[in-house]
Amino acid sequence: MRPCEMLAETCRADWDAATDHDFCRALAAGTLPRDRMAWYLGQDYLFVGEFVRLLASAVAHAPSLADGLPAARFLGLIAGPENDYFQRSFEGLGMTAAERAPEPAAPAAGFLALMARARQSGRYERMIAVLLVAEWSYLSWGERHAGYDPALPFWFAEWIDLHSGEGFASVVAYLKDQLDKAWPGLDAQAQEEAAAMFREAVALERAFFDAAWAEGMAAA
Repeated sequence: MRPCEMLAETCRADWDAATDHDFCRALAAGTLPRDRMAWYLGQDYLFVGEFVRLLASAVAHAPSLADGLPAARFLGLIAGPENDYFQRSFEGLGMTAAERAPEPAAPAAGFLALMARARQSGRYERMIAVLLVAEWSYLSWGERHAGYDPALPFWFAEWIDLHSGEGFASVVAYLKDQLDKAWPGLDAQAQEEAAAMFREAVALERAFFDAAWAEGMAAA
């Protein structure tokens, strides 16, 4: 079993819950209330700054230019099309200034802190482990719902598009390969430290969707 797959198996319950969530099913069906999509996007946008810093740090710590170039290209996607999606969705949903820049909910605060710890560690495998969870978990649910109704509002449809398809799948494949490549050269302690960050990231992804769904149920 590949190291990346082995790590997912160590937290299977959280992984399955995060990648096949009621929140994502409602989003893909177009039944998610406006206020809950606004809450979710406002919270998710809080991740962008720290995510960019973590990804840039991974580029800087990559073992070679060839190892770092795919991540550098991905930075352009985050800074371009994905950031543009957020801004258009904020406008389309009529989000207020407070909705666009909220205080982070507990799962968001936890993931921000985790990304900062991975970046500040200076350890490439920890950075990749956290980045992999963030992108692989989203690819998993995005692919599940790629056959959505074309009549979906763009703030639903384009969010699925950003997290499915060959281009995004290639990013996840790259991150998996980087973790698998680094793994055999790590001692037992370094492996466990990276694994712990992977598991923490998966638990936080689940908690983030749980929080978004609970908010949605409260507003229904």
